[in-house]
Amino acid sequence: MESDDLRKISFARRLDVLEMVYTSKAGHIGGSMSCMDILVALYYSVMDTSKILNNSPDRDRFILSKGHCAESLYAVLADVGFFLAEDLLSFSAFDSIFAEHPTKKIPGVEVATGALGHGLSIGVGMAIGQPDANVYVLMGDGELAEGSVWEAAMSAAKYRLGNLTVIVDRNRLQISGQTEIVMPLEDLTAKFAAFGWDTKECNGHEPSEIAYSLTQNRQADKPLALIAKTIKGYGSKIMENKADWHHRIPSPAEYEQIKADLQSATQEWRLYV
Repeated sequence: MESDDLRKISFARRLDVLEMVYTSKAGHIGGSMSCMDILVALYYSVMDTSKILNNSPDRDRFILSKGHCAESLYAVLADVGFFLAEDLLSFSAFDSIFAEHPTKKIPGVEVATGALGHGLSIGVGMAIGQPDANVYVLMGDGELAEGSVWEAAMSAAKYRLGNLTVIVDRNRLQISGQTEIVMPLEDLTAKFAAFGWDTKECNGHEPSEIAYSLTQNRQADKPLALIAKTIKGYGSKIMENKADWHHRIPSPAEYEQIKADLQSATQEWRLYV
């Protein structure tokens, strides 16, 4: 798929997220906006979605370790055919399967997530148990302060899991502020390399660059860590680079402005990082 098409899809799915959050008065909009291009690269360009839809044994596996950004995953899953788009309107409603964290009740979801720092450990197990499948784990940078992440990273290198990829949504913000103040992470690329991983960095808002980084020039006997440089709240200046949009619901005026910004961005692409 062409780069411009992937970009347009990303902003269309951000509009879906906005509607879900504003309608339900729930959700994590900032991180969902920052990781959307990563999800679009995976589901529209990298992974074999047909095998996932058919639940094939050798299908690609995806784990949203930053499970609080479930609305971004739901928007993509609906668009690629796992369920109807109108189902998204029940997000966070009473008795809806579309909770604020993904569960196995939702078609296309491999594992329930939400307790931060656990996704990579699950991914290691999947990669060992299904050596013919590619396993992708999307993590937030804030959750890398969890010690279990680095235990899993050691295990992945030991077992030479070349079929395992972690993508870090490196927006440098978490609910309590800047990651480098809360718990410094840099040099993040060097850290993964020291743990025995193949490492790359990319523009996390350029889906074609993300896809290229995930598929080209990989080391076959090492897990890959892709540090995707992103902006929290990407798509509207109202939200961008502001920690308080981690779990904030737009006011009516903010909703209209964010919607207008996202609609405009589908026509005029802007590079930030």
